[in-house]
Amino acid sequence: MSRFERYLTVWVVLCIAAGILLGKLMPGLFQAIASAEVAQVNLPVAVLIWLMIVPMLAKIDFAQLHRVKEHWRGIGVTLFVNWAVKPFSMALLGWIFIGHLFRAILPAGQIDSYIAGLVILAAAPCTAMVFVWSQLTNGEPHFTLSQVALNDVLMIFAFAPIVGLLLGLAAITVPWQTLLLSVVLYIVIPVLFAQIVRRSVLARAGEPGLHRLLTFLQPLTLAALLATLVVLFAFQGPQILAQPLVIVLLAVPILIQVYFNAGLGYLLNRALGEAHCVAAPSALIGASNFFELAVATAISLFGITSGAALATVVGVLVEVPVMLSVVWIVNRSRGWYERGGSVPCGTLPADRTGPGGSRERA
Repeated sequence: MSRFERYLTVWVVLCIAAGILLGKLMPGLFQAIASAEVAQVNLPVAVLIWLMIVPMLAKIDFAQLHRVKEHWRGIGVTLFVNWAVKPFSMALLGWIFIGHLFRAILPAGQIDSYIAGLVILAAAPCTAMVFVWSQLTNGEPHFTLSQVALNDVLMIFAFAPIVGLLLGLAAITVPWQTLLLSVVLYIVIPVLFAQIVRRSVLARAGEPGLHRLLTFLQPLTLAALLATLVVLFAFQGPQILAQPLVIVLLAVPILIQVYFNAGLGYLLNRALGEAHCVAAPSALIGASNFFELAVATAISLFGITSGAALATVVGVLVEVPVMLSVVWIVNRSRGWYERGGSVPCGTLPADRTGPGGSRERA
């Protein structure tokens, strides 16, 4: 993790402040940006989202999906947490905290929109920062790669139905046309485009060329993320200044679900005897979110000034410090984890026998 990435939360906070200030000083500019829409999709923000998503998806080698069977316990746990637990637990937490406990101190007209944003955030498993978290826990790289690739494939088919189901249960009108457009615009097309770029670069310049391209694009990705935050908070500014407590209250269910899902994934892997180097990234993938997709979908469905967009942006605000705390917990508890009888990392099926019969990492 670069120094700039390590202090991402600081830059996020500064961009929030800059967005609120610019929205107050130049309201006409941001009103013009908000009006640049086609089928409820804001075009300037869509461009920024693409700049965030495509470089991340270009890192994924979908050819590695065949390795799923090597870590079937960890894969099974992560899929269970990502798709059967996290969206539903977030819907429940949103209903409890936003819909009831905090209802009296939140803007009445935005309650349903806040809950929708939380659901959208939880329904999109993380695909990019997970590689950083996995590295910080000495996670098994092939497990991380195959799990992320599998999640990307599943998102194409499962994201819209799960979001639609949960928003329907919350009695929120689901604009299906816009939701499906978001899936095509922010998942299907970026995945196809990123893989075309990846294969083209690999064919022309090999792995070194792909590494150079991704290194070049990385600052652009973060710049697009921060620019998106400036735009979002320029529109959310009046509401935040009127009620700054909203940010804190929205963070509560997000924090609870991160620690709950990380802990659930970690404990299930331990109970199944999975190696720590698989359990660690499994827990982190199960807890983190693809906030770039969530922000884009919330904007498409409910608008750039909606409570749903704000809720997903709060996810960006807390993502880095919270996930770093989960990394710390997972690393510090490794001794306890391995006393539970888990398979040592050196005996994973992903290992292979080297010269002379010795074991070496694949």
